[in-house]
Amino acid sequence: MKTLSRALLTLAALNAAACGVDESADSAAYPNGAGDPYAAGSGAPGPGAAGADAGYVPEDEWFDDTSYGAGGSAAGGAGGGAAFEEPPPPPDHSGEQYEDYGANPFVDTAQDRFATFAIDVDTASYSLMRRDVNGGVLPVPEGVRVEEYVNYFRYADASPAADDAFPFSIHLDARPSPFGAGLELLRVNLTGRDVDREALKPANLIFLVDVSGSMQSPDKIGLVQYTLTELTGQLRPSDTIGIVTYAGEVRVALPPTPVEDRNDILAAIDGLTAGGSTYGEGGIRLAYHTASQAFRQGGINRVILCTDGDFNVGLTGDALIELIEEERDRGITLSAIGFGTGNYNDATMEQLADRGNGNYGYVDSVREADRMVKRDLSGTLQVIAKDVKIQLELNPAVVSEYRLIGYENRAVADEDFANDRVDGGEIGAGHQVTAFLELRLVEGARVPQAPDLVPAGLATVRVRTKDPDGVQSRETTAELTIGDLASSFEGASDDVRFGAAVAETAEILRGSPHVDAQPHLEAVLDMARGAAGQDPDRVEFVGLLERIAGLMN
Repeated sequence: MKTLSRALLTLAALNAAACGVDESADSAAYPNGAGDPYAAGSGAPGPGAAGADAGYVPEDEWFDDTSYGAGGSAAGGAGGGAAFEEPPPPPDHSGEQYEDYGANPFVDTAQDRFATFAIDVDTASYSLMRRDVNGGVLPVPEGVRVEEYVNYFRYADASPAADDAFPFSIHLDARPSPFGAGLELLRVNLTGRDVDREALKPANLIFLVDVSGSMQSPDKIGLVQYTLTELTGQLRPSDTIGIVTYAGEVRVALPPTPVEDRNDILAAIDGLTAGGSTYGEGGIRLAYHTASQAFRQGGINRVILCTDGDFNVGLTGDALIELIEEERDRGITLSAIGFGTGNYNDATMEQLADRGNGNYGYVDSVREADRMVKRDLSGTLQVIAKDVKIQLELNPAVVSEYRLIGYENRAVADEDFANDRVDGGEIGAGHQVTAFLELRLVEGARVPQAPDLVPAGLATVRVRTKDPDGVQSRETTAELTIGDLASSFEGASDDVRFGAAVAETAEILRGSPHVDAQPHLEAVLDMARGAAGQDPDRVEFVGLLERIAGLMN
């Protein structure tokens, strides 16, 4: 079959590229098109069908640890094989765009006892770092977002019980920090309830694919084709996929098509080629129009942007953001998946997905594509809680100052925590959100209290969220007392230790003013090694950290 041959050739090209070889919603949803602001377009898809998809791969079978070399590169294309012996070529950062959000300062608790922020489950910043380190360079400091490093990994925190009122559980841990004398490290984790693949809402996915000239390389259009092909095998027969392409002109390469018509979808993916300028505005408008034509009431309606982020023609800036927010409020969300290097626009991609209530990821390898569309598909597609905001209230009688590590571009004004008009972040099925804070205690706060006294409060954690289709938020809380504060870091769980090592690595890479002038990478590396276990993502991180240490020496 032509499509299968093209897929194998694409994988071979990806392997060659990685080896350095030149191979020249809210409430006002669209009622099936009624009220659609775009006048013309393709029709609705044909009827879907029930039943199992022959291409489906169970979650516990999708990942073969032996198929990848150090740094997570694909080993042998479709057929497996030996691991890569050479790293990919060094990424060129000269034309890339990042936003510097700085690092949160320490805050005097007597002046402001609240730390308020929206949650974030994006992972692109971590994947970009992996691309760079595997290419022999350190990441751009402005592109390092601590929360996206920490939230790339899975932790063993328990999900909520089936009868819990909220779709996520809250886990707290506090103990002396291993990285700062006189500081305590507070960990906050939200773990979302998982949803079985067969129980997902019906999906209407429109892929907006950049086929401009800048996408002409295996790590761009080649990886896009691979990602879409693999995703097709994971969706149910009644789900629909559409493809809109944009370059010098825009077109519907595939009208919304039931996944049961797999050959039609694969043929459209096979026909994607790159060339021309980038007409971003026309593409995104046509994608939203196409999504509205196939709108699934009560389902998942999403535009998924696949690009190197080079929006150099058409609607940009605030006008583009306003369009995305309007469509979000009509029930069509936006996710962004980045590819490639050289002219990558991280700043724009992150903001588009944020405003579109979707996810932002970066695909640097076949392995990451598999991770995204196979293992993490449920969380990527189905939102279980939206507009999620966290507020920690620190007790000034116990905590003298604090700082939130990361989430700088997710800051929310304290007074807007309960304001339902202020956007938060989304949690997908099975997603986890982890945040670390450093605390400095008031002198004498650790002095043991009499057994008959109630321990003094250390922090109250409040979480506000809306149901996926809701407009009014509700709140849940968790309490931490001085009695819950562990006496040492040595007894911390592997999850706490590993997460702390990841957060400190990100702090070092972004040049945070809160880390030592001489980065203590060996101590961080030892901590990561001791907490990695057999988890392939964690083992990979240890290998990356070893390379980082070499690059920084």
